[in-house]
Amino acid sequence: MDRVTLMRGVAGKLIAAEGTIDSAISDAAALLSEMIEARKAAKVSTTVDAKANAKVVEAMAALSAARTAMAEAHVEMNEVKLRLGVRTQMVVDVRKSGADFSEATEGHLRVVEG
Repeated sequence: MDRVTLMRGVAGKLIAAEGTIDSAISDAAALLSEMIEARKAAKVSTTVDAKANAKVVEAMAALSAARTAMAEAHVEMNEVKLRLGVRTQMVVDVRKSGADFSEATEGHLRVVEG
């Protein structure tokens, strides 16, 4: 397998992992919001779910740290790609409604001269 094909595979998985973490952060935020709204609708004290809320916030902080680490890995992989002599460029039409970066395919990367 050539290096460009290998890097395309890595890029696809990297983008999918970044998207998964983003989705998890979004889902956790929605969960926290739902928990707060449910407690308010039940008209109970904030102490009832305070520990559970804190755990969700803790999980969100861990997900945020994971997202930062993944972004840093992305930068490092760009360096690896260059050291391997692979010159690719990400091509994604972000104007597309519902663009899903978790499904990166060969069409998202192209070899550039230079």
